[in-house]
Amino acid sequence: MPQSERAVRTQELRLEWWTPRETGSAPAGAAVVTGVFDLLHVGHVRFLEAVRERAREAGLGGLVVGVEDDQRTRAWKGPERPVNTAEERAELLAALRAVDAVCVVHGDPAVVDGQAYERVLLPLRPAALAYTEGDPHAEAKRRAAAELGAAAWEIPLVAGRSTTRLLTGAEADPAA
Repeated sequence: MPQSERAVRTQELRLEWWTPRETGSAPAGAAVVTGVFDLLHVGHVRFLEAVRERAREAGLGGLVVGVEDDQRTRAWKGPERPVNTAEERAELLAALRAVDAVCVVHGDPAVVDGQAYERVLLPLRPAALAYTEGDPHAEAKRRAAAELGAAAWEIPLVAGRSTTRLLTGAEADPAA
């Protein structure tokens, strides 16, 4: 169950915070990643560990993960998704040692532009935005990072690991 002490809102998107386990607030100057993170698998874990390690090496404040809500996930991934609710996905992510804070991204599924993410992430003052190689929104994330004064980090995809592949046995889908 989320423990939302505060929320960050824009006209289009809203972040609902889970209480970070040690600091009581989101780490300033952190690396930020957003995604669905449905059916947590080794590709997710290795990606988050790689981002956290890079953040540590860069002297950043940690790793904040934004989990897309159920409505947005269903619109993007299909009626059978998500398998796990946003609250369950946030709880799982918050339990990982690589993750310092978790929030759920709420909003109309049609809102996917980088500017909406810029506005909702601005209060976090992120030092880096990270995404996986092959992310279909990579260009928008690079632009958002530039607008926020943050670095854009492209992290190599873990080959053969995706939620879509787990669910369908299909070839790995980098966007899943």
